[in-house]
Amino acid sequence: MASTVLSRNVSSAGNRKTWTYSVWLKRSGLGADNYFVAQGTDSNNNWTMGFDNNDVLFMWNYVSGFQIRFTTNRKFRDTNSWYHIMLAVDTTQNTEADRVKIYVNGVQETSFSVSTYPSQDFDTIVNSTTGSFYVGNYVQGSGHYNGCMSHVHFCDGSALAPTVFGSTDSTTGEWKINTSPSFTPGTNGFTILKDGNTVTDQSANSNNFTVAGGTLTKTEDCPSNVFATWNRLFPAGGSLNYDAGSTRLYNTGTAAYRTSVSTLGASTGKFYAEFKCEGDTFFTGVLDINNTKMGINDTTFGSSSNMTSYGYGIFNSTGNVSNNGSTVVSGYSSALANGDILGVALDATNKKLYFAKNGTWQNSGVPTSGSTGTGAISLASGDRTWVFASSVNGTNISANFGNGYFNETAVSSAGTNASGNGIFEYDVPTGYTALSTKGLNL
Repeated sequence: MASTVLSRNVSSAGNRKTWTYSVWLKRSGLGADNYFVAQGTDSNNNWTMGFDNNDVLFMWNYVSGFQIRFTTNRKFRDTNSWYHIMLAVDTTQNTEADRVKIYVNGVQETSFSVSTYPSQDFDTIVNSTTGSFYVGNYVQGSGHYNGCMSHVHFCDGSALAPTVFGSTDSTTGEWKINTSPSFTPGTNGFTILKDGNTVTDQSANSNNFTVAGGTLTKTEDCPSNVFATWNRLFPAGGSLNYDAGSTRLYNTGTAAYRTSVSTLGASTGKFYAEFKCEGDTFFTGVLDINNTKMGINDTTFGSSSNMTSYGYGIFNSTGNVSNNGSTVVSGYSSALANGDILGVALDATNKKLYFAKNGTWQNSGVPTSGSTGTGAISLASGDRTWVFASSVNGTNISANFGNGYFNETAVSSAGTNASGNGIFEYDVPTGYTALSTKGLNL
């Protein structure tokens, strides 16, 4: 979460010239300073790495001035995928360009707006006993990282290759995680957040961290299985805000609806998600993203002439289901009040949509009825790619796309899920699964 920080007191000095830091990240907050690792005491004595308010990646070592400083030209705005970021430092190298190497998804970054290399044999702050080692924020407690982290590794004494931590998939060509990398950690080396939200060092050392601020929340979303979140890049207007790893929407505007959609979609298959009402008015359902024409001033999807006619949703205040501004089924459900949970089952194969209120399928719906669509809303036929979508009007809505949380609160008692993919409050209908990369390939 955006206020979470982990820390460890560095009591023994290690190799200050040669070391490696590796982390897998999924971004949530954009357009603001996000520091994901640091060591030091204050703004005049620190090493750090993160994303700035222009969404570029930066790294520096600063002691009353910059001894090392790098800023990429490349921007990092993908809030759907996981990035593998690795920093290898070896200031003993004769060649300047070999002393600091930054890799993203296994590829070395070479395009920088700022590139200040250290002098040969320079001693960095890292592995000194100067200040604590932080994961998740800057040394002064500002610029907290907003997003998810997994498999955080630190190697004291070696500048490793990225192939220690990942490899290129021979079929897809994508960079994939090595979940059990083998390396000698050295004095201050560690492995945390490897299997869940443990801050206990899982290397051969005992360099454990503590949660120094916020709440460290476990997520099913990981580099091996990417779950849908709300898409921060969807043109929804400035009053729509995101938090909780882009699973909660809140509209700070006073009137107009603002819409967001899931980062993943499907043209076939059966998928389930849950949405918790935390305010007054929302409209939630699915949208055909291929036929969407939404501008920054658009309001509720499917209910305005300049938007797609392939958006179907339910109004929580009335229980009516609408498409393109017209009511499809009046009183499909009873109204949903604050705290109620809306279950949405999308059968993209048979073009059917079902809604549940607190675990009970409305309109006598039977999501497992297939092409007969008992109690279903019939979606538009043809070649469609469906995403989950929600419009909020001066209110909040939290989505559970399978992580098992609404905002920062875990589901009270997980329902059954035959697919084994995702954790939900209520039972997932047989044949349905979470909208994730694993779910799309089941």
